Amino acid sequence: MTTQERVTEILNYLDKLFPNAHCELNYNKDYELLIAIVLSAQTTDKRVNKVTKVLFQKYPNLTALAEAPLEDIEQIIREIGTFKKKSVFIKNIATSLVKDYNGIVPNDRTYLETLSGVGRKTTNVFLSEYYKVPAIAVDTHVERVSKRLKLAPMKANVTEVEQKLMKKIPKDKWIKTHHQFIFFGRYHCKAISPNCQNCQLQHLCRYQKKDKS
Repeated sequence: MTTQERVTEILNYLDKLFPNAHCELNYNKDYELLIAIVLSAQTTDKRVNKVTKVLFQKYPNLTALAEAPLEDIEQIIREIGTFKKKSVFIKNIATSLVKDYNGIVPNDRTYLETLSGVGRKTTNVFLSEYYKVPAIAVDTHVERVSKRLKLAPMKANVTEVEQKLMKKIPKDKWIKTHHQFIFFGRYHCKAISPNCQNCQLQHLCRYQKKDKS
């Protein structure tokens, strides 16, 4: 089987499983999405949605967030991982966006990656979701699925996984495939006890064959 045949089979199967895969973070404004993505590291979208609902109601704009007491932000987002560090990120992001772009989150990868707590993955998620810029963000689910399905070597780092996926997956499918990989990894191809018995990609899977190459 060629690489293209493998990719086509994978994408067709994911289209059947998750035809409407989408971002599960709740947001109404550009900065709400960016902050939600930052908060989502090492926690669940469900938990992030719970705390951002309270946070954005209490501080309804970036100026209010920038001026909010750090202790209050900490208290609101307390139940998510590394909440102290993320509280600082929130204030710094709000302050920078107000100062540099009058409260607008720009379609500017270079600038976004200078913001506190915002790296390449966060930038990819934001730009693809909000501005529909073709990108593939590699989180823990995307990395796991990519390696199990032999789309990337087991020893590849996240940047290498992203590069492999960008070469093998058609550019017009990057955004959709990113969400489908997340859904597949979150609900089927889990880190522990994946639902292999009901998966139609077993014959392509490194995990099933215990292939660690």
